[in-house]
Amino acid sequence: MTLWHRFRWPAIVVACFVVAIGVALWAGDDEEHPGDLDPRNTRPDGAQAVAKVLEAEGVDVEVVRSADELEGAEVDGSTTVMVTSTGNLSPATLRHLRREAGSAARLVLTEPPPYVLEEIGQVDSRLAGNVEEVEAGCPLYEGLSLTADTGTTYDLDGCFPSREGHLMATGPAGLVYLGVPEALSNDQVLRDGNAAVALRLLGQDDRLVWYVPSLEDTVDGEAVSLSSLLPRWVVPGLWMGLLALVALVLWRFRRLGPLSTEPLPVVVRAVETARSRGRMYRRSGDRAHAAAALRTAARRQLAERLALGRHADEAAVIDAVAARLDRPREEVAVRLSGTGPVPDTDARLVHLAQELTALIREVPRG
Repeated sequence: MTLWHRFRWPAIVVACFVVAIGVALWAGDDEEHPGDLDPRNTRPDGAQAVAKVLEAEGVDVEVVRSADELEGAEVDGSTTVMVTSTGNLSPATLRHLRREAGSAARLVLTEPPPYVLEEIGQVDSRLAGNVEEVEAGCPLYEGLSLTADTGTTYDLDGCFPSREGHLMATGPAGLVYLGVPEALSNDQVLRDGNAAVALRLLGQDDRLVWYVPSLEDTVDGEAVSLSSLLPRWVVPGLWMGLLALVALVLWRFRRLGPLSTEPLPVVVRAVETARSRGRMYRRSGDRAHAAAALRTAARRQLAERLALGRHADEAAVIDAVAARLDRPREEVAVRLSGTGPVPDTDARLVHLAQELTALIREVPRG
């Protein structure tokens, strides 16, 4: 038994324990380390660079982190509202957001999850994979392109068309879906035309309300469930994986232990088998069968010596032997051909065996 089979379950338990500790530590650092695309996050996944540049360009950037702060913010026709961390939006928070931002010039949602799209309306989204220099395709961002590691497309009209939709889609009442949030991050904002796109998207109005929603705004009874965060194909995929696992168990459950071996009832050596067959041929007087067996065995050995392979046909072996020994083909065929003369006495059968043995020894290995 190998070490892995002996200690695999303790190793799995220890690994799960380490992962749980890591998740707990990471979750406990949320207050110290802001989330992705947070305007005060200086890490590569933050968006402080975009916020600082917008302020330098004269845009009044106001950061709100709760529904109450959003309600107190002044939102009018000269205000753009952008929402990051859209995974923290519950249905109640989303309705509150749309009510408070209803008078804004535009409402920008960065890569909203499927349940948010269902709450807003029938909008389909698909992962676009690697986004590499996607041209704008609309007047506002003419001459610009986006580049990011990943992206999401939406089946609405908009800018930056991909194969299955637009990376920046426009909905009703100034609603904008941004499917490339990484373009705003500190480590990717300088790639390609990401910075110019961010400034044109968020700097069109005098004020920018940057809303970072919190789970604390969730109304009782409307908490975001795990199933609502998952795409529609995940549940069928999990069922398929479960069925495949059950099929694998049913297929392999009889092979959980080592293979058992049983001794053969009788062990017969090859030489004894050959002698027994020889006695049978002699007793029956079947010299034709015996001669055919000798010639077949000789052709097989000669084919191996000449590197023709064990399955070379009779004519090929005869031709190769005649060429190697520089003898007439008819002379070689008399000895090796299955249609050669049949010995009519035991002495001639023995003589044929001796001739075949001598012929095999004459042929060098090729």
